[in-house]
Amino acid sequence: MLLKRNFKQQTINGVQIGNGTVAFRGVHLNVHCFVVDGVLIDTGAKSLEQQFMSFFKQQDINQVVVTHFHEDHTGCAAILHKELQLPINMSDKMLDYCKKKPDYPMYRKLFWGKRSPFYAMAIGKTFSSRNAIWDVIETPGHSIDHLAFLNRETGQLFTGDLYCQEKTKVILREESIPTIIESLNKILTYNFDDVFCSHAGYLENGRTALQKKLDYLLDLQEKVIKLHTDGLTPDQINSTLFPKKYPITLFSSGEWDSIHIINSIVQVKIS
Repeated sequence: MLLKRNFKQQTINGVQIGNGTVAFRGVHLNVHCFVVDGVLIDTGAKSLEQQFMSFFKQQDINQVVVTHFHEDHTGCAAILHKELQLPINMSDKMLDYCKKKPDYPMYRKLFWGKRSPFYAMAIGKTFSSRNAIWDVIETPGHSIDHLAFLNRETGQLFTGDLYCQEKTKVILREESIPTIIESLNKILTYNFDDVFCSHAGYLENGRTALQKKLDYLLDLQEKVIKLHTDGLTPDQINSTLFPKKYPITLFSSGEWDSIHIINSIVQVKIS
């Protein structure tokens, strides 16, 4: 196997951060996990189980919360529950799915490994850690069960895959840009300071970063709607706005593609 793995850890403002990276044929993907006040946020990927479990065992963890069901965020959930007897908490929308052998494409199994089934409990609208109350904020768009977590005591916000990068160029087929816009608008109504993203890591000036992403998506949505109103097809709009093609589109057989951005906006406009 030519899959290259890398792992780094650091501490920022009391948050322990583990960052695992996998690379294959020019495609590099990474995912972060965070530990603060006894809470582990997301569990990393099965393909990085050795690296993440070594990191977890260095930490003082008594509960796990998961931002969403994707395998790069839940890959080590089963072993955390089995070996460390840690409770796993997440949205109730994908609990049954997580109990079963997952069904996702081969390229994702290559990068992230084959996640084992695991048992999780439905999280409420808030939860408690040793020194804080946390808000559980529903932020769908990237996935139907997506959550963000806000530590009321510290003002630290953990956004899962809501941010990832400012200027989104490709999305998963099932993602919805209009729904992500709604979630960004929602999250910006909360009071928070530090922002931690599951792929971009710690965001300096986190509120500004989230606002810039929202502004970018609003501008993109406006452009798509205008071009569609002018009579262009989704494929023509895609070629106009996203002339560059990215390796992940070919590698994923189109599961990641800029056309999904266009379609998600046009479908809402039509409806």
